[in-house]
Formats: sequence, C-alpha cells, structure tokens
Amino acid sequence: MQAETHATAHASSDARAQIRFREHSPFWNELTRRVDAHFAGSGRAQTGGVRMVVKTLAIFAWLGASYFALVWYASGWETAVPLAISLSLAVAGVGFNVQHDGGHDAYAKSKFWNRVTAASLDLVGGSSYVWRWKHSIMHHTFTNVDGHDEDIDSAPFLRLAPGQRRRSFHRFQHWYAWLLFGFLPGKWAYWDDFSAVIRGKVGKRPIPRPRGRDLAVLIAGKLAYTGWVFVVPVAAGHSVGLVLGMYAFCSLVTGVTLAVVFQSAHCVVEAEFPAAGEGGRLERGFGEHQLATTMDFAPNNPFLTWYLGGLTHQVEHHLFPRISHVHYPDLAPIVKRTCDEYGIEHRTHPSFRAAIASHVRHLRRLGAPA
Repeated sequence: MQAETHATAHASSDARAQIRFREHSPFWNELTRRVDAHFAGSGRAQTGGVRMVVKTLAIFAWLGASYFALVWYASGWETAVPLAISLSLAVAGVGFNVQHDGGHDAYAKSKFWNRVTAASLDLVGGSSYVWRWKHSIMHHTFTNVDGHDEDIDSAPFLRLAPGQRRRSFHRFQHWYAWLLFGFLPGKWAYWDDFSAVIRGKVGKRPIPRPRGRDLAVLIAGKLAYTGWVFVVPVAAGHSVGLVLGMYAFCSLVTGVTLAVVFQSAHCVVEAEFPAAGEGGRLERGFGEHQLATTMDFAPNNPFLTWYLGGLTHQVEHHLFPRISHVHYPDLAPIVKRTCDEYGIEHRTHPSFRAAIASHVRHLRRLGAPA
C-alpha cells in the first residue's frame, strides 16, 4: 500500500540499523486492507485533487491580502496588530495545509507538484529539504522515541520526554515554554536549517547535505523570505526598528500556533514515549507504535480540521501520511472501528482546549522535582 510505506521506505539505512519495529500485525494488515478498500470503492485518489487546489488558492489569497494590507495600508497599531495576526495565521496555514501535504507526497500524484507545494515552506522561512529529513522521515518513523525524534528534543530549555535530563529551571517550563515557542520561526529560518546543512546532521542523526536543485531551492527560499519579510517593508518606508518589532510579534503568533498544534498531538500525558530494547527493537509494530504515541484532538470541529490541514486527525495522519488530509475525516471511523475490534486504544481529546491542557500538565509533570 502506498500510504503504509511512506514512513519507513524513506528512512536511512543508518536509522533502520539502530531502530527496528516488530513485524506487521494482523491489526495493521487489516487496517491497511480496509483503507485500500475504501479508496477502491469510492473511486477517489488518495491525493488532494481539486479540493486542495481551491484550498491552496484561498490560503495564499489570505496571506497575500494580509501582507499587502499590513505593509501598505495599516495606519496605526489598531489596524497593524490585527493584520499581523492574520498574516501570522495565514503563514501557519500554508505550513499546515499546502506544505505539509506536498512534503508527504500527498498533495498530488505528480512528483513535480508535490515538490512545488513542499517548497512553499521555503517561501515562509523553513527548508523543505531539512524538513523532509527532520519531520517526514525521523519524526514520522520514530515518533516520541527519545534520541531519534528530533521534534521532542528542545534541550536544554525544555524537557519533553521522560528519558531526558531534568534541570532545576524545568519546574517553570509550563510557564515559559510559550515564550520560547515564539522564537521558533526565526530560529528555524536563520539557525536550525543552516546548522543542519553545515553539520550534515539533524540533531545527532546524519543527513546528506543538499546539492544541485535542493541547495538552490534552499538558498533561493532564504533570500525570498528575507526579502518579503524585511527588505520590502523597509523599502516601503517603515523603520528598521518597526519592521523588526513586527517580525518578532508575527513570530510569536506563528510559533505558538505551530508548536501548540504539534505538541498537543504527542507531548501530552496520555501519549507514550517508548524506548528501544535490545538490538534497537521497539516492542510494537509500526501501526501500534503510532497509536501509542499520537493523539487526535477536536476531530469533530470542522473549522479546526479545515484550518489545521486535518491535523486534528493526527492519528490518521501518522498511520497514513501519504494520504492527503482532506480524506482524514472519512478514514477516522475506519481506524477507530478497527482499533476497537483488535483491542487497541485510539486516543482522542474531545477539544483543542483539552489537548492544550494535557500538554501543560505534561510540561508540569516532567518539570517537577522527582
């Protein structure tokens, strides 16, 4: 099945040598069979189709309108702040929807269009090349495995997994984490990506350095991002100080939005953080591992599901990352029914608020003195 192999087929040989899942179980075989049957019966492709094209146009129109209004028409703080928030949420929306599907080869059947839409991340500050290794391969394969999933490594500032070293200031992490999240966009754009390329590593795990087209896209993306974020507003007559201040505010809104969505799916009290046993073997198969480490939240909220690119259905996304998010609401009942039949827990927070509260409890618990 195309969807089933994405998280493992692209993992490096080094990664596979260190961590191994158990053999696919009857549960996983039956689940993939049912999902295949769903698409065969409906006649739909697993990619996004026209719905994703329309959604992409809508999100970029939102981003463009917010940007031009902020740079050329905002007359004071009372108009600039709402427009900056709108722009920040639109940038996050590009990541949640367009880039995310493209980066997982789920946007279109065409490899070219998947590359193009994945590269939308380069336009909003990130690197689609580094993201592919950090997120699509490492995070999606070894979810919540400390030392292998870079998404849960924020040392020394945050303790996100039980196996990580606790420092005295972590007792306050459930308070100061929100400020740190605000630094993430700038850190990703101007430190993490360059560090990964120069070192040839994401965290402790080696990655090949980009060459040719990949390197050209990375450099062009950084230049384009710097241009529309800093150069154009200054050229339009805004002071450097004002532009930097507005960038910091937009980074805070975007960073908190992105971090809360992803943290609420994995870094919560109900999620597990498995450790590899002898020979690097995990105790579960791939499907069961994703269900133990990932949670849905607010799955019945249509607005959040639309805006967050289906990431309210994180379980379905982690099980089938190469299926476009527009199909997740249809897959969720299939996954839930199969889990119930095989006695496997499908973990869900009924609301976004409940998921955030669980994340706060997780930070507080891991930060507390033993």
